[in-house]
Amino acid sequence: MASLEKIVIELRQKKKEATKLKQKAEEELKQLQSAEKRSATGLQKMIKKIESEKEDVSDVSENLTRKNAQVESIERLVATAEERVNTEKEAIERTEQEIEFADTPEEKNNAEARLRSLNDHVQELISEIKSRQKTLKKITGEVTNFDDIKSKITTQIKKQTKSKPSLRSTISSSHKNASKVVKEIERRTKSEERITKALDNASKKLKEYLAKKRAAAKRKPAKKTAAKRKPAKKTAAKRKPAKKTAAKRKPAKKTAAKRKPAKKTAAKRKPAKKTAAKRKPAKKTAAKRKPAKKTAAKRKPAKKTRR
Repeated sequence: MASLEKIVIELRQKKKEATKLKQKAEEELKQLQSAEKRSATGLQKMIKKIESEKEDVSDVSENLTRKNAQVESIERLVATAEERVNTEKEAIERTEQEIEFADTPEEKNNAEARLRSLNDHVQELISEIKSRQKTLKKITGEVTNFDDIKSKITTQIKKQTKSKPSLRSTISSSHKNASKVVKEIERRTKSEERITKALDNASKKLKEYLAKKRAAAKRKPAKKTAAKRKPAKKTAAKRKPAKKTAAKRKPAKKTAAKRKPAKKTAAKRKPAKKTAAKRKPAKKTAAKRKPAKKTAAKRKPAKKTRR
């Protein structure tokens, strides 16, 4: 009995510890799987981001190439315009000399007309140069901006590319550790099942033992109760005095026999009344039967004992 109870207590403790270790392993597995999932998700996002950034770099590079081509074109136009301005200025100087040394008014007028045309053309060229230089400055700023964007994206791609192996390593290590923990959980589960089976068997045996013990304990008081029924027979034996009480009724009959002298003399009926009066003691004798009822009342405890 004591050994069975001790075994049950020990097995319950072992089951509790096995369940606790199993739950700990399951929690560790969840954490590893979560880390693996996060790393895998992060890697996928990073790959997509790198691809997107590479596309951005490509777009920026195209814009940059186009802007650089515009810059080169504008620079060529400005250089051409400046050359033309220089040429026109030289023509203006020659025209001014022609005006100064004109022989006739007509030659002078023609020279002055050319001079006005040259001056207008020079002003147009200067305006064109200024406009193109302004556009060139704007495009150059855009080129610088695109260069910065391209540089930043390229730097991000490099950083993300470097972190890819780290994420892959995290995924790999998390997967390996998760596999180990899965095996450990299987081992813990088998251990828990084995302990549970042993505990069930021990508990069953203990219950059977306790049930037998209770049944045996109930049988002993039943025998003692049966032994107590014997005094009930003695009570039944007490009924015999009741018969003796019934036997006492015979004197009443004797009193009735005394009525015969009343028949001999009809005139003497008055004494017969006295004789009848003498019957009252017979009633008293009948009254004596009451103790017999009391004796019968005593039988009730005997019936209770039989229960």
